[in-house]
Amino acid sequence: MQANMRLARSTWGPLSRTDRLGLEELLKRYAFSVVLGDIQYLDRRWYVTHAGLLRLASRYRCNGIRVSPVRGLCEPTSARWVFKATVFRYSNSKGFVGYGDADPTNTSSLVRGAEMRIAETRAVNRALRKAYGIGLCSVEELGSDPSSFELKKQVDPAVGNGSTNGQPRLRDKLCLLIRRYGLDPTLIKRYAADFCGTETIRDASRDLIEAFVSTVAAEAANDRAALICKLNSYCQPEEVRP
Repeated sequence: MQANMRLARSTWGPLSRTDRLGLEELLKRYAFSVVLGDIQYLDRRWYVTHAGLLRLASRYRCNGIRVSPVRGLCEPTSARWVFKATVFRYSNSKGFVGYGDADPTNTSSLVRGAEMRIAETRAVNRALRKAYGIGLCSVEELGSDPSSFELKKQVDPAVGNGSTNGQPRLRDKLCLLIRRYGLDPTLIKRYAADFCGTETIRDASRDLIEAFVSTVAAEAANDRAALICKLNSYCQPEEVRP
């Protein structure tokens, strides 16, 4: 518990008393882990993650999850997908049903082309939340909110490469990733410099930074815990040579 609370403070900063008590209740009731990325704190609200829900189902020995597309509502040519998921807590359970939809209008541009997988994940998340009485919305259910990109004050100017043609700047995309997945901005900058092969991210070209942002987005979505471990490797002080 204490390790999770310390990590929460170092990741998201000082929490209000209400938010702190809410986090403690989540950790006690559902055995969620901040370390493993089971929950996220965005805009002063707690969200559960897909990984956290799957680990919860495993702890409660979930009997199975059945997922299938709702073909009458899917439009592959428009990248619109709707899935139905049924979670069976026990072998004789009738199941808890959840639906999830995704299309380019309700997903981030960072995951464009992955609408089918997102719809499936959202359906599973909703079914799991119903099955285990989780009142929190899941991070993966969040749509592409334009206000999410209004993050200039929280982004280092060094990541300012981008265009002003109406599309989110690269620095804004990176900041969204940092915020959504609770990443350490300082470690992200070090990782970026290493990825781009430059002394600082300020010296990297736009193409390199764009590739870096895409890489971080994929790593965070596929396995946040592994990405956190990679970032933590940049905490080590550099060897001082005589």
